[in-house]
Amino acid sequence: MIISAVVAGVAVLAAPAPTSAAVSSSSTAATTPLSVRGVLTLTLPGTWHVYGGGDQIRVVTGACARPRGHYYEPNCQSFWLLGGQALKTGGEGFQPYNPRRGPFYPAVDVPPCATDPSLGQVLGKAVAAGYRAVGAGHKARYRVWPGRCVRGNGEQKSAFSQREWYLPKERILIVDQWNTPGLTTVLKNATWS
Repeated sequence: MIISAVVAGVAVLAAPAPTSAAVSSSSTAATTPLSVRGVLTLTLPGTWHVYGGGDQIRVVTGACARPRGHYYEPNCQSFWLLGGQALKTGGEGFQPYNPRRGPFYPAVDVPPCATDPSLGQVLGKAVAAGYRAVGAGHKARYRVWPGRCVRGNGEQKSAFSQREWYLPKERILIVDQWNTPGLTTVLKNATWS
């Protein structure tokens, strides 16, 4: 990847911005159910807010300046639930997403770092791979990709991990760059129809 592209500008074809809230959780509610693709139901804490729908759902779990922004929207503590349409161009260079070839990375260049838009993000090879439960009887292909937030000259300023849970049969991918507290438990307690 060309690190200098961070300085010159980012050429990213991001997923379209969500246009309507699928569910808007109330901070007074203890939990909020979220149906994903009509087959998976997640029980979210009432402080988490859901934007979008269909194959591109963003769940905001903390501070977020633009919750309806595109996938690479920086400074938005959140995770994504993505379906078949998003996966068609979810690999690097807009190739189809395949966790054996690389992370969810719908870009041709260096996108902005999630925590600092003045830096670019670079993902390395998976440091963890296996299977994790998503509800009873369903195992997701799980990967952790180490991420670096770098300046245009390649100098690393911070790091993060991109966690991914992929359910190939259902064509559902969960992507988290914020190490969201409680997300693993939410996924383990998911229910299926």
